[in-house]
Amino acid sequence: MKILLVEDDLDLGNGIRVALQDGGMDVVWVRRLDDALRSLHQGHCDLVLLDLGLPDGDGMALLAQLRRAHRLPVLILSARDTLEDRLRGLDGGADDYLVKPFVLAELLSRVRALVRRSYGAEDGMLEVRGLSLNELTRRVRVRGAMADLSPCEFALLSLLLKRVDRVVTRRFLEEQVLPGGQANESNSLDVHISKLRRKIGEGYIRTVRGVGYVIDRQDSTAQEGA
Repeated sequence: MKILLVEDDLDLGNGIRVALQDGGMDVVWVRRLDDALRSLHQGHCDLVLLDLGLPDGDGMALLAQLRRAHRLPVLILSARDTLEDRLRGLDGGADDYLVKPFVLAELLSRVRALVRRSYGAEDGMLEVRGLSLNELTRRVRVRGAMADLSPCEFALLSLLLKRVDRVVTRRFLEEQVLPGGQANESNSLDVHISKLRRKIGEGYIRTVRGVGYVIDRQDSTAQEGA
């Protein structure tokens, strides 16, 4: 789980970063809106923790941009504690709002809950357009028919289904799935993706050339080959 933390306070930001890392999460911590936007453009993340009072602007501006371009869950962390402030944040597109000061254990609990809801996998089931994956039974069905996947293919499909409508980079998939995170020049990932496509059918995994792969919530007519 990769978290983008946008927080300008050094002590608080470092405390949150350490707590998240101790909880097994990968954290990218930035202190300015510009740096947050750059991080979002450069790499994948699963959730954004967003302070509102930042040196180069209001976090609400970043929230508005996120809602126009991303489905990422956003948890606002702010000292703005009035009902009006909280409603403004939630109505502006935030998935949750936590008022400072807060207990780190509560933050971790809310982060885990948001990511589960975002993945749609609170019961272990991931499903899109007739393709379903059950993480508990490790069964995959395509329009009701069982698909027999290798462990590597199952892991790839799980990662992609957990990030529907979000491009997952080649590097991330290689690091998470391939033995030893095989080097980028290897074509092992392409081979596994090709085999996975043959088993689940074309029309699910779309190639974003030079970046990675994505499963779209809505069928794409621009399906590319591996």
